[in-house]
Parts: sequence; C-alpha cells; structure tokens
Amino acid sequence: MFRKMRRIKQLLSTEDVNAIMERCTNGILACMGDEDYPYAVPVSYTYSDGKIYIHSAKAGHKIDAIMKNPKVSFAVVDEDQIVGAEYTTYFRSVIAFGKARIAEGEERINAFRDLVEKYSASQPEEEKFEKIHDCNTSHIIAVDVEHITGKEAIEFVRMKESK
Repeated sequence: MFRKMRRIKQLLSTEDVNAIMERCTNGILACMGDEDYPYAVPVSYTYSDGKIYIHSAKAGHKIDAIMKNPKVSFAVVDEDQIVGAEYTTYFRSVIAFGKARIAEGEERINAFRDLVEKYSASQPEEEKFEKIHDCNTSHIIAVDVEHITGKEAIEFVRMKESK
C-alpha cells in the first residue's frame, strides 16, 4: 500500500527514525482540507509507542479536516544544512502516514502529560500537574502510525561509511 523508498541506501534505520521522532520539537501535519485542498499545519507533538500526539483547539480547520477524513501524513525535518558550494542541502527527515483521531480517557491524560513534560519541563511540578488535569478546553489528536520512514542525504551516508 505504501511506496518503497526509491533511494534505499538513504533509508534510516528504525532506531534512527524513533530517535528523530523523539528529539524533534515540531512537525507538519498534513490532511485533506476544505474543498479537497491539502492542509498542512506546523504543530508541536510527542511520539510514543508508534503514535504521534498533538495538542489542538477543540474547533478549527485541523479538527474539521480530521473528522472528514482521518488519513494524514506527518513530516519532521531533523537536519537541514545548506551547502552552497554543492547547490544542495544535507538533510535528515522522517515522514509518517496514519489515521488521526481524538484521544480519550487515560490515553489523553498520558499524552497531555508527555506534551507538558516535553515543552514545560522547567516549570514547577505543581503547575504542570494543574495544566494536565485542568485542561478541558483542548483536544489531544492521536495519530496511529501505519507507515513511517526516514531518509538522509547521501552525503551523511557516505560520512558514516567512511568511519
């Protein structure tokens, strides 16, 4: 169902993909928007157990699009070095495909806790606890990942091979 990567030599390992998904702080969620125009929006997220979790308002373009069609893609750029002399960039990125839904119950609380920890780790524990349990004005979108791959510039592959 999902295409195989054409430049297989540049395919990242599962371990590298997971590390990128865990360390990056923002990605682009793409879904089918109004009048079947693609809608891609930058979001903050966490990644856990093969799922992407995104904080969202309860209403808006993103929620409407997901309710209409839950199929989404999600992209993260980990590295993007411009190399002007070579007319290129040295990049490392991940793209995931899956189905989005609204997280409920314990899953929602755990995802919310992970988001608060990732983006507010320096805040006092009691404030973080309040945020987690008092936030009823937002949704947590869960993306159940069905396919995920990572790719890096051939120059990074060559650097690894030369070590």
